[in-house]
Amino acid sequence: MVRTMSFLRALIGNARTVRHAPRLAAAMPPDDDVLLDAPDERLAPALVAAALADHEPAAELLATTRDAAEWENRDRYVARLATFAYSREDWLARWLAAAPRDPDALLVKAELAVRRAWRSPARAERLRELGPLIDAAAEVSPRDPVPWRLALDHARGTHAAHTAFESLWEQAVRRSPHHYGCHVAALKYLSAQWYGSHRECLDFAEQAAEDALPGSLIQALPVRAAFAQLLTGSGTLQEQRFDEAADRGIQLSREYPAGDPWPAEVRNLLVCVLVRRGRWPDALEEFRRIGPYATSFPWAFVGADPLGHFLDARDGVRTEVARTMPLRGAGPGGGRGAAYGRAGRRGPGGHYA
Repeated sequence: MVRTMSFLRALIGNARTVRHAPRLAAAMPPDDDVLLDAPDERLAPALVAAALADHEPAAELLATTRDAAEWENRDRYVARLATFAYSREDWLARWLAAAPRDPDALLVKAELAVRRAWRSPARAERLRELGPLIDAAAEVSPRDPVPWRLALDHARGTHAAHTAFESLWEQAVRRSPHHYGCHVAALKYLSAQWYGSHRECLDFAEQAAEDALPGSLIQALPVRAAFAQLLTGSGTLQEQRFDEAADRGIQLSREYPAGDPWPAEVRNLLVCVLVRRGRWPDALEEFRRIGPYATSFPWAFVGADPLGHFLDARDGVRTEVARTMPLRGAGPGGGRGAAYGRAGRRGPGGHYA
């Protein structure tokens, strides 16, 4: 009898999947339309020009962010330009030759050097050599918090003591109290992988989120802390805090339009946590909001093919949601909202290394 009931449940589940999964898939971009780390409309022309060894658009873009104190955009653009320069450095070399004291060129140079040092087997030694380069980037742009984000990453890699790290943190927040990149750097330092603990990391993230401005990506910092713990398979005693972090992340996601590239990385991170918590309807809704914008982080931590893992997870979530929808009709209440499912938790019925 038990075997018969199990067979019937599996049969019904398969029938639901066949009926509903195609409709759920049709509501999202096809696999071939999903992009990995797609640049926004401001960065894209600078990357195209850099591919042609022309640094001028990148210089103009970063100068604009510096003059307008667009620190979040500046941090993101510097990181992406340094990633490009990792394998195509000729345009940056020309820029530095033409303007060796340009604050934007020096910042990209420092970001690139730190990134290379992090990937070196002699990481700590290589990083220690870069202190003057980071100092130079900070000196030529005194208001800019981005060099201090670099300094925080540098301190973590060189095994700086807590007192030294706190001194750098004070300099960073003095320039921009709500800078997302600096908060991420601090979160990494406080993680159990480095110089803190799971609880210390989550405590810091929750307090930062409480103090964050409306719409700030810092509100998703607890999701990042939860993801770090879920990756290690630890933190089972903090499951309620993980769900609270996910709820906060969902609220933040709702403040941005679906398909907006700006919160894409945060949404990708959030959906990873929702999947690991078995919150399938919430995860499906976040995949809808992500649209075509997959990001290397966090999927690169899942495996070597981040885009493939994104697509596999999206397929898996659609299947899980389809299996729980009524066999007939669109679901409770009908219509589009029912097709995606309602937000709810699992339960009965339910930038560097």
